[in-house]
Amino acid sequence: MHDDRSIVESRLHRVLTERIRPAVHGRCVPLTVERWDAPGEPVPVAEGLAAAYGPARAGDRWGPAWGTSWFRVRGRVPEAWAGRTVEAVLDLGFDRGMPGFQCEGLVYRPDGEAVKGLHPYNDWVRVGDPARGGEEVLLYVEAAANPVLAGQTPTRQGDRLTAGEEPLYRIARMDLAVFETDVWELVQDLEVLGGLMLQLPEGDARRWELLRAAERALDAVDLADVAGSAAGAREPLAEVLASPAHASAHRISAVGHAHIDSAWLWPLRETVRKVARTCSNVVHLMDRHPEFVFAMSQAQQLAWIKEHRPEVYARVREKVAAGQFVPVGGMWVESDTNMVGGEAMARQFLYGKKFFLDEFGIDTREVWLPDSFGYTAAMPQLVKLSGSDWFLTQKISWSRTNAFPHHTFWWEGIDGTRVFTHFPPVDTYNSDLGGEQLAHAARNYREKGRASRSLVPFGWGDGGGGPTREMLARARRLGRLEGSPRVAVERPSAFFEAAHAEYPDAPVWVGELYLELHRGTYTSQAGTKQGNRRSESLLREAELWAATAAVRAPGYRYPYEDLERIWKTVLLHQFHDILPGSSIAWVHREARATYAAVRRELEALVAAAQRALTGGGEGTVVFNAAPHARRGIPAGGAAPEPGRSGDPVTLTPREEAAGGGFVLANGLLRVEVDGRGLVVSAYDLAAGREAVAPGLAANLLQIHPDFPAMWDAWDVDAYYRNTVTDLVEPDGLTVAEEGADRAVLRVTRTFGASSVVQLLAVRSGSKVLEIDTEVDWHESETLLKVAFPLDVKADRSAAETQFGHVHRATHTNTSWDAAKFEICAHRWIQVAEPGWGAAVVNDSTYGHDVTRDVRADGGQTTTVRLSLLRAPRYPDPETDQGRHRLRFGLAPGASVGDAVREGHWFNLPERTAPGSAPVEPLVTVDSDQVVVEAVKLAEDRSGAVVVRLYEAHGGRAAATLRAGFPVASATGTDLLERPLAGAPEYLVSADGEVALGLRPFQIVTLRLERAGVPGPG
Repeated sequence: MHDDRSIVESRLHRVLTERIRPAVHGRCVPLTVERWDAPGEPVPVAEGLAAAYGPARAGDRWGPAWGTSWFRVRGRVPEAWAGRTVEAVLDLGFDRGMPGFQCEGLVYRPDGEAVKGLHPYNDWVRVGDPARGGEEVLLYVEAAANPVLAGQTPTRQGDRLTAGEEPLYRIARMDLAVFETDVWELVQDLEVLGGLMLQLPEGDARRWELLRAAERALDAVDLADVAGSAAGAREPLAEVLASPAHASAHRISAVGHAHIDSAWLWPLRETVRKVARTCSNVVHLMDRHPEFVFAMSQAQQLAWIKEHRPEVYARVREKVAAGQFVPVGGMWVESDTNMVGGEAMARQFLYGKKFFLDEFGIDTREVWLPDSFGYTAAMPQLVKLSGSDWFLTQKISWSRTNAFPHHTFWWEGIDGTRVFTHFPPVDTYNSDLGGEQLAHAARNYREKGRASRSLVPFGWGDGGGGPTREMLARARRLGRLEGSPRVAVERPSAFFEAAHAEYPDAPVWVGELYLELHRGTYTSQAGTKQGNRRSESLLREAELWAATAAVRAPGYRYPYEDLERIWKTVLLHQFHDILPGSSIAWVHREARATYAAVRRELEALVAAAQRALTGGGEGTVVFNAAPHARRGIPAGGAAPEPGRSGDPVTLTPREEAAGGGFVLANGLLRVEVDGRGLVVSAYDLAAGREAVAPGLAANLLQIHPDFPAMWDAWDVDAYYRNTVTDLVEPDGLTVAEEGADRAVLRVTRTFGASSVVQLLAVRSGSKVLEIDTEVDWHESETLLKVAFPLDVKADRSAAETQFGHVHRATHTNTSWDAAKFEICAHRWIQVAEPGWGAAVVNDSTYGHDVTRDVRADGGQTTTVRLSLLRAPRYPDPETDQGRHRLRFGLAPGASVGDAVREGHWFNLPERTAPGSAPVEPLVTVDSDQVVVEAVKLAEDRSGAVVVRLYEAHGGRAAATLRAGFPVASATGTDLLERPLAGAPEYLVSADGEVALGLRPFQIVTLRLERAGVPGPG
């Protein structure tokens, strides 16, 4: 037999594209179109409906970047169409190649009811089924002219303040049309069979069977009358569509989804509208397809439509109650997990799950994070403590160096907690359920022979409208189809329960899920990252002092509502394209302003609580919000201003023959700064040990070209290290302060179009060299780092993460080690050899790298570098331009415990308030190994005190917590402050003491009921 396969396949493609698909809406009449351009920002729906519309027509250009145009379309159903299915086809000028990244619309009825969204693959509105002849059609469209910013080309359209006024779009079509059901069904038949056919091996008989069936169907199509011949053309396809799947075929749980970034290439306000459009589409689709199940994460997005679009939210609630609309995820937003602080991660679950419980009565079981840029090793414990059972992501499939070995596995965190985890092998969270994607999922699945199930999230994301009727048609045809994986539309929980039952002994992955891509997100948009770190620290302080005042100060009212509102604002900005610095300029401009407002409000809350505690008066009281005592001030308490806590600081010149400069010393630490302003010695006097590697200098600023292969704001590629410029020539080195309590040197430098002023300080009683760096940054596509070459033989580094730390290799023995050339750390990173180590602490930096080298003398230099600033040009062409103040410090002789303590001190500075009486801590713990992370009042407004603490050193700990108030009982809880199953019984002694035993990195949340204080209600 002659091989005519390519001819038939080409014929199928052309006939579908040019004749059959266009015939779905064959007969049409134009609608009358009118238009009103909203001035400035979007207006309320009522204002848009009541506006003064002017004439418009297909072909008109509309929409400057970020503008909103309202269209009023009207017409009548022709009498000849009576009894037919009629739809309005409203094409705003869509590019079908990029759903979610362009103009979008939301259709309303004249009474303001939202009907459905308009998107490239969803440009229709059903107006009659069956239609009545002469029936009037009147619809309104709120159209958003979101600019296309997905091209990775620097542009100023990413902010409405700098975007142009030129119209971006052209109305393509606004018609009434007959929806030809048989033609549409024929399209679905041919697309499913044609897509499956192309994925089967050329020698597979099933492929040829499908080819011949498609050929017979094409023969039956009358190209001059597609609608009239469509039903007959489907007949040759019925038999091959009915052929059942093999018993061993891969099983796919298809879950409707519409991954919507809470901000990215659009501002937060546009996401509110994207969510309304998508949810309107989803509930509209559910009305016609009761089998359709849709999963939506991010409580924040549902809270937005509850606030801004209550009529859409009411429809969502109906579908949640019906079991079709399924809340998942359990977090306030799909946050970054690398840089979010420990307590903030806990609050992501607290406020996310609490929203779903309060609004829908649903306790979500799956953590749904398909698109974050790597996953902290603290996550499994947090998942379990939130009351969740499963974890899902897809992003690790983006790793460039190593292919992750599992799709279904147990993920073990730093404390030993394991959570059942799935990576969809379809390798997308926006599947269209097409043949190519499903075949890829089945081929790619790594658990073959042991398990047989995977999950596929389907639907256009990022404002593309979510699932479509075409996708549901594919799912129906693929339920049990020979040659294809078996597809069932179902809830995520159905998949996880079946997958767990099938594969209970899945393999174990221990530690972080490091994404071998997007490492630049640890550094981009320094202002956003600094705002996050400071907000987290201030929230800790505000809750601590407010809880203390609520217990101790008569008449003080704990600011529950203010703190919850601020927490939710901070949690929103931890979304995985905001905190990582990968959003447009508009997003980060607003984020900086928001963080400034948060800081002002939190500082006012802190000051009010402290005034309530001290009562004012003569003298000064010093507050210590850190979890470790300092200068005689207890952790979580306050005391009158103490005297100097150590030997006086001395500052002496260095000999010119040695390179000039100065020596700073305080009896614990001696630091030598040469005439270049570089640290050539940092000597631990107690240990008799030099920290700086011989012949090298610390606090060395270095710049690298930073132009990744793609994804500017996201990526740092390893080849940046090939070229480096050391900034060693100073403009000046002077003494800025000289005193017994503190001595400070001032170093100034200029390079390129930028300048740096550094203050190097040593304090009495401190073993940290503090470096306060102010950079006026005006470079482009350049990376600024600061290096600390340390005389330490360390094969691994310890980097703080949420509720503990992770170890990473300093060598590159394997490709897995080599891929971690840029790593994330929170407040500190430490390297050590047995008996001695050193740490570098910081107040707002996350990106680091650690390398090792063996010197000629046989010693090893371990170099710790902080990534201070970047200057990518996409998606924000002005990333990081301007002034920045960054603080970091070197702690010679620091153990992990020292690093934990110094990191907290660095981020939680002392505060002063007028008064003279000390403030006793609300709670104390007698072991530095156990860190108090949060002290607050209970969410249920009962007045109970909630304390969250964790083991910080990586070993078992026994400790005693003592409450500074009468305690009736102590209960171990989960993150939602519910009694925790399996928690030990905590006994409270007569003097308010609770004995604790913690495993390495264990998180414990204690609810302390106050004696004499009534419970909630």
